[in-house]
Amino acid sequence: MICLVTDRRRLSAGPDGVDRLVDLAAGAVAAGIEIIHVRERDLDARPLAALVSRIVAVAEGSRTKVLVNDRADVAAAAGAHGVHLRGDSITAPAARVLLGRDAVVGRSVHSAVEVDEAQRAGGLDYLVFGTLYRTLSKGDGHPVATFGELSAACEAAQGIPVLAIGGITVQRAAEVARAGAAGVAGIGLFVPPAGIPVDRHLETVAHALRRAFDTCGAVS
Repeated sequence: MICLVTDRRRLSAGPDGVDRLVDLAAGAVAAGIEIIHVRERDLDARPLAALVSRIVAVAEGSRTKVLVNDRADVAAAAGAHGVHLRGDSITAPAARVLLGRDAVVGRSVHSAVEVDEAQRAGGLDYLVFGTLYRTLSKGDGHPVATFGELSAACEAAQGIPVLAIGGITVQRAAEVARAGAAGVAGIGLFVPPAGIPVDRHLETVAHALRRAFDTCGAVS
């Protein structure tokens, strides 16, 4: 499972950031990426809902699910497929009251203890565990998890897919898979280098990630 987490400011510091993000989402859909997690926390509800609606339209008819970071109300208003909850947010069942039983609901976790708590509450489709490596989206003082902690979280999840996040690269994907993760989530991993078309970059990255997980036998 591959999850693209958005940050339009990584694509452009100018007013075209939203349009470039929608283009990135279109590339993710074309590459078969399973989840687009819209994480634009500085946007108010109205512009966030407008952005999510555009991405939902891009994903229509595909297998890609569009989730909103922690705002179940915005997800419902924009017709998103679900919500990704912060570790300190409402429970998954509470989110489903707003979104319906068929919504996709994920949660961020940072330890096996948090996985246990999320399991007891129920209603989750996947978990995102991290941070595994230093990353631009977190400050220098942000704690970094070990692969032993990732393995413990995957075991505690009891079948719920766990995605690793935080400084993930294609080269690190096999190590993540061997630790028991079902996939990866990331921001910078999906931002195309200068001069590389969005579609080509995302297709290349998605193919390489799937190859890494298939090669180590972590997915069927």
